[in-house]
Amino acid sequence: MTTFQGIVLGVLQGIAEFLPISSSGHLKIAQHLFGLSEVPLLFDIFLHMATLAAVVLYYRRTILKLLCILFRWIFRRPAPQTEENPSGKTATLAPNESIGRNTIIMIILSTIVTGAIGIFTSKLIDDGSVPLKMICSGFLVTSILLILSEVIARKRTNDEITKISWIQALLIGLAQGIGTLPGISRSGITIAGAQFTGVDRATAGDYSFIVSIPAIAGAFILELRKIGEVTAIISPAPIIAGCAAAFAAGFLSLTWLIKLIRKGKLEYFAAYLVPAGILGIIFF
Repeated sequence: MTTFQGIVLGVLQGIAEFLPISSSGHLKIAQHLFGLSEVPLLFDIFLHMATLAAVVLYYRRTILKLLCILFRWIFRRPAPQTEENPSGKTATLAPNESIGRNTIIMIILSTIVTGAIGIFTSKLIDDGSVPLKMICSGFLVTSILLILSEVIARKRTNDEITKISWIQALLIGLAQGIGTLPGISRSGITIAGAQFTGVDRATAGDYSFIVSIPAIAGAFILELRKIGEVTAIISPAPIIAGCAAAFAAGFLSLTWLIKLIRKGKLEYFAAYLVPAGILGIIFF
């Protein structure tokens, strides 16, 4: 792999990780077009970690507040005398101590379900047996889910901020687990799954990206034992360049996508996924 190829894959990962078009599917197709047949899964996870850093940067206030709430909860510290109801990135998941604690529990539940499903899907991804036609079929599935989720969201008369329930958390975790399959957008199916269960757009978007943090970090830790495979096949330069490109592109695409989610424009991505999926099925 050349440094240029690493940058291209990094930019593609950064864009597709957050835009609901499937980063894993696009990476597999790009690697095929580049003739890179022996790219270890850990390289893809390195790129995912770079985009994860973009999530942490974007949601740093929410993450910090949740960590403070968790610290006070574990060590039984009193909550601040006056609880705020902030606007912005902490409003949906941690506007106060009670909702913040609930968010922490729901993230744990979602992560457990995602991890259980990920054990099975990782075997399919790791042996490289996913055909490109199946990946392109996943694009079509994602597009249908995006359209349906927006149709359902528009039928709701009340779009106020909602508190995630345990049933919603389990279903969102299930959706995120399915989203580990190449061709199925993790962000797309997670946000769609949240909206299907009645979560409002703003909370669905924020929760989708926050809950990705333990899932991606866990996958990275599990694959670290194979780091020798990456360094044996790929030199450090493409890895570093790809991660830097993924971080920069990821932060920009995340900022843009959050605005589109709150405006209810997710189905716009179906205009790309449908022809991309059909053409892929025909030519691959």
